[in-house]
Amino acid sequence: MKMDSDLLHSPAVGLAEEEEADMNDWKLPLAFMKKRHSEKIEGSKALAQSWRMKDRMKTVSVALVLCLNVGVDPPDVVKTSPCARLECWIDPLSMSPQKALETIGANLQKQYENWQPRARYKQSLDPTVDEVKKLCTSLRRNAKEERVLFHYNGHGVPRPTVNGEIWVFNKNYTQYIPLSIYDLQTWMGSPSIFVYDCSNAGIIVKSFKQFALQREQELEVGSCTDKHIHGLRHVTAQQSCSRVAAINPSHPLAQMPLPPSMKNCIQLAACEASELLPMNPDLPADLFTSCLTTPIKIALRWFCMQKSAKLVPGVTLDLIEKIPGRLNDRRTPLGELNWIFTAITDTIAWNVLPRDLFQKLFRQDLLVASLFRNFLLAERIMRSYNCTPVSSPRLPPTYMHAMWQAWDLAVDICLSQLPTIIEEGTAFRHSPFFAEQLTAFQVWLTMGVENRNPPEQLPIVLQVLLSQVHRLRALDLLGRFLDLGPWAVSLALSVGIFPYVLKLLQSSARELRPLLVFIWAKILAVDSSCQADLVKDNGHKYFLSVLADSYMPAEHRTMAVFILAVIVNSYNTGQEACLQGNLIANCLEQLSDPHPLLRQWVAICLGRIWQNFDPARWCGVRDSAHEKLYTLLSDPIPEVRCAAVFALGTFVGNSAERTDHSTTIDHNVAMMLAQLINDGSPVVRKELVVALSHLVVQYESNFCTVALQFIEEEKNYTVPSPANTAEPGNLTPVRDSPAIPRLRSVNSYTNIRAATTARNLNKSLQNLNLNEEGGPAAFSPGNLSTSSSASSTLGSPDNDEYILSFETIDKMRRVSSYSSLNSLIGVSFNSVYTQIWRVLLHLAADPFPEVSDLAMKVLNSIAYKATMNARPQRILDSGSLTQSAPASPTSKGTHIHQAGGSPPMPSTSSSSLTNEVPKPPAREQTSTRPPYTPTLGGQAPHSHQFPRTRKMFDKGPEQAGEDGDEPGGHRNYISAALQTGLCDWSAKYFAQPVMKIPEEHDLESQVRMERQWRFLRNTRVRRQSRGITQRGVSRLDDQIFINRNPGVPSVVKFHPFNTCIAVADKDSICFWDWEKGERLDYFYNGNPRYTRITAMEYLNGHDCSLLLTATDDGALRIWKNFADQKNPEMVTAWQGLSDMLPTTRGQPSASAHSLARRVSIYLDRSKQGGAGMVVDWEQETGLLMTSGDVRVIRIWDTDREMKVQDIPTGADSCVTSLSCDSQRSLIVAGLGDGSVRVFDRRMGPNECRVMTYREHGAWVVKAHLQKETDGHIISVSVNGDVRFFEPRTPDSINVLQTVKGLTALDIHPQANLFACGSMNQFIAVYNANGDVISNIKYYDGFMGQRIGAISCLAFHPYWPHLAVGSNDYYMSIYSAEKRLR
Repeated sequence: MKMDSDLLHSPAVGLAEEEEADMNDWKLPLAFMKKRHSEKIEGSKALAQSWRMKDRMKTVSVALVLCLNVGVDPPDVVKTSPCARLECWIDPLSMSPQKALETIGANLQKQYENWQPRARYKQSLDPTVDEVKKLCTSLRRNAKEERVLFHYNGHGVPRPTVNGEIWVFNKNYTQYIPLSIYDLQTWMGSPSIFVYDCSNAGIIVKSFKQFALQREQELEVGSCTDKHIHGLRHVTAQQSCSRVAAINPSHPLAQMPLPPSMKNCIQLAACEASELLPMNPDLPADLFTSCLTTPIKIALRWFCMQKSAKLVPGVTLDLIEKIPGRLNDRRTPLGELNWIFTAITDTIAWNVLPRDLFQKLFRQDLLVASLFRNFLLAERIMRSYNCTPVSSPRLPPTYMHAMWQAWDLAVDICLSQLPTIIEEGTAFRHSPFFAEQLTAFQVWLTMGVENRNPPEQLPIVLQVLLSQVHRLRALDLLGRFLDLGPWAVSLALSVGIFPYVLKLLQSSARELRPLLVFIWAKILAVDSSCQADLVKDNGHKYFLSVLADSYMPAEHRTMAVFILAVIVNSYNTGQEACLQGNLIANCLEQLSDPHPLLRQWVAICLGRIWQNFDPARWCGVRDSAHEKLYTLLSDPIPEVRCAAVFALGTFVGNSAERTDHSTTIDHNVAMMLAQLINDGSPVVRKELVVALSHLVVQYESNFCTVALQFIEEEKNYTVPSPANTAEPGNLTPVRDSPAIPRLRSVNSYTNIRAATTARNLNKSLQNLNLNEEGGPAAFSPGNLSTSSSASSTLGSPDNDEYILSFETIDKMRRVSSYSSLNSLIGVSFNSVYTQIWRVLLHLAADPFPEVSDLAMKVLNSIAYKATMNARPQRILDSGSLTQSAPASPTSKGTHIHQAGGSPPMPSTSSSSLTNEVPKPPAREQTSTRPPYTPTLGGQAPHSHQFPRTRKMFDKGPEQAGEDGDEPGGHRNYISAALQTGLCDWSAKYFAQPVMKIPEEHDLESQVRMERQWRFLRNTRVRRQSRGITQRGVSRLDDQIFINRNPGVPSVVKFHPFNTCIAVADKDSICFWDWEKGERLDYFYNGNPRYTRITAMEYLNGHDCSLLLTATDDGALRIWKNFADQKNPEMVTAWQGLSDMLPTTRGQPSASAHSLARRVSIYLDRSKQGGAGMVVDWEQETGLLMTSGDVRVIRIWDTDREMKVQDIPTGADSCVTSLSCDSQRSLIVAGLGDGSVRVFDRRMGPNECRVMTYREHGAWVVKAHLQKETDGHIISVSVNGDVRFFEPRTPDSINVLQTVKGLTALDIHPQANLFACGSMNQFIAVYNANGDVISNIKYYDGFMGQRIGAISCLAFHPYWPHLAVGSNDYYMSIYSAEKRLR
């Protein structure tokens, strides 16, 4: 903390005070900072899963070819004396040659059978070429596509030749006959594995590659070459050799990788091309074969031959033969050594080999995996005798790997016990190897940094799962490893964890349940394709039993239900299996669990099990599932509400045949869902649109009827839009060019550019015929279709017009609320379909763009169907239009945009909103448009509801009839296109680390440091400003900032702690740095054209600030990333107040009313005649108070994102000002009728109004409740009377009179100052005694220009700064004298 205070250059201060202020900041809750606000609601990108073996293989046939010719040494090898003799641990000279040969063959087969008992073994002892050919071709024929092994022992024949041949015998054993590797390849085919145990074996590997390359080339050359080769095939082997004699093993081609046809051939050779096999008499002659087939035996012998073995007293080669136990019994010494050996070699391979090679050699085929594990031992042992085993594919050297030391230690520990075990029969002590490796793994987990190499011990953890002793610990560590993130899960799956954890689901041990559920949740969050494996092995039953077990903690049941939700997700077999397993009843029992994540996933799981699966839906109906889900629609957690909407949506979205019963249920569900129309969370409303779209698809024809009625009604009805009655206040001068809001992309607003262009275009249109009385009638929103809202151009990917524009939908929405449409023929207007259509209209005008987009899609989809089905008339081809028709909308829009000219006047008699008037350019396109073709994307022909005489500027629907005939395709379009990604996004929770300390709680993290820095800055601002205000402010007229704002300022708001001020005009927000005097940002708020911003608040001002804007249609929007170099982004938006009333201001007295009227003209408040929307924010509780032109004060809980209370005001006029105090739970409201009302929000709606003051005679401009425990209420009316009230007394305790005709007022919360702006164009600043300390009439130093009428003013919450906005666009800030500051 000391370091940070130095960083802040803060003057020396008592640390206690600084820390205390800090603590308050730390305790304040943050609003709208949850994951759903900061992340895009979508699933994580699926990692490509390479762990599944696409082609598992078996080695089904084995050819054992032994060329020993016992008793006769080949001519080209001079053997030492004594020499290595043993073949398959048998001394061939100890019996007759023929018997020795047969015994050796039988032994070799047994040694291989230990690794692959099920294969077919064929021995070929001292064979001829024909015998080898016959053997190979018959094995390949039987093996079909599987792998064949060819084992060659050439100890009794000459070494392989450079021409690529090995040697066999003639019938009489009088001469050695060469066998070409080329022919061997032909007979063996692929896939195959070759083992060569002979000197110079590396030559064979090289020749093999060359011949394989030659094959490839022959294939390319074509059939004529094939014939030629075929002719050569029957020539003697000798000639065949001369044919390839030219091939040189050291040729560069020999080093190349194998061509595809032989890609599946694997080779293991005992030594390099130039090396001889070791002849040490203590070793077997077939050392390579011994390493590959009897690794433990040879490893122990070799260990005893090392000098270090002398450290283990009493161990001899004879004793090794007597090690008790069986290789496959892990409880015995021999079995344990074998198990440790497997773990170590597997681990070395996994750490050294590339992943794909590891999969191919160590996971694809059991026998190949065993041979390669043993090959690593062969490399270690044979290199100690200057022999280098060779493999293809080649492996990196592993003989020096550190894990071999662990093997030596394990052997040492085992052998040191041998003498006492054998002689005295003492018990065998198990090796600490696995426990130690688990400890190493644990150290890696606890000590490691984020980015590092994967832990070496992972394959060992896998082996340990086989042991009951260590299983619990291994599963715990494995779970902690998987928790590191998707990369860890992928790694574990690639090691081969899957079959092990699948098998463990058969275990009944209760203590494994939490661990297995956790591990499976992690696996399925990353790779959901495992659902099939689980159902196949009945794994789902395990999780059903965990879910049903009420003794399991909620977290584990949550994971179990998540796993089940993955199993039933779009997988019919899984749905059937879980339905039989009673999943629905289990889930319904847990709907009211106190754990929110469990409630959320139970609902998602239900939604998925009956998605397109009717038996589950009927099972749900029998259990009243839909009614039980209704309770979750008012859950305090938005994600849970969302999941419940999802579940109810899929419940009604089943495409099975409908009965009356199911239709009734659907209607009930629809009406329950409709109640969420004003939910505070956009995530919930998005899910609501999708749920309703299922209903729309289900009852398409009914909705088409309703759509047509609404379209007709909209054409014949003029909406009493507040904006239609244009008044002088409506007409602001057109903006100058630098005023266009910043057009860099704003993430949530894909079409901010279109919206902005439209707005400027609209203003320039208004400017064309300004007159004294009012605005241009022809340009009222009623008949000018511009993309005023973000939603208008979001329809299809290429921003083509919708059949229903945003304006039409908005007008329909208002028609449905203003007119009584009950007289309509056909469907009664209050039918469910009509009400749902209204709900969708309402959602299409949602302030959150993604919600309105989805709703627009659904509405337009149905409007499209409705107009298609109504047999549209042929419309004139665009080529035959007269010259009087306007040009294509895009070109004309561009023309205005570029040249500033005026467009052709649109016809004022136009009856329909939809396409009569050109749209402004959605984006600058080429001026010609392609012929119009209605696709399934939601665009539709301009048909049916428009008269034939319409001037069309798009080509009519040429193939309307054909399109209309295929409803099927369209139905799929809606359901497929609409989804919110909520479930996949929720599943991300399980893929991310859940045990890790969140970054904000990690004391060392960047996030935490930045927060600490901000809180120290806050403390400094509070302390320094307190110093100034305590000394007393005697003047406040030093102008420290002045600038021309892009729009007329209507609301200003200082940021409490940094030097930023937000200035809102009608529909955009500008940010200024008042210290540097520069503009930081300017962006469009996204409110429709007939609305304006009437209030702003900073949320989380002490930390990561968000900006809340309130508009007079009752919408609230919250922005982040403003005033910095990032793009402003909408965090959330919702309808804070529905049905804002265009009210009067109360009628106290005629004179006061006329004054209020005059003031209101200045205030630009005339459009709604009311206060717009007023808000007050309580950071301590996270509550937002909202009111305005309504009869209630509505309280929103931002944590739950839902309305928590509606307090009736009991008055017949609007609320003009709100102020609350969280300590006393009081809310003070100033009203348009002059009354000031005090409410206690702890009491019921009927008794919560605790005091009403009626001393003001007119509109209350501001009512302020001081935050101290005995703080007073200060209220000011338009007439300039300032009254002080004590909340417990019925009359004012003090009255001050200021100027009449107040247009704006603010009260400084710390300094006991208040400032009044009046229509007489000056500002007066008063102290608490009512003395004027400053009168500001001119801009100091600004050429003496008079200020315009004051449109807004605001004090800084701490500094003695006053911001003033005036109707002539200027924005200035005044402060106390310099010496004070």
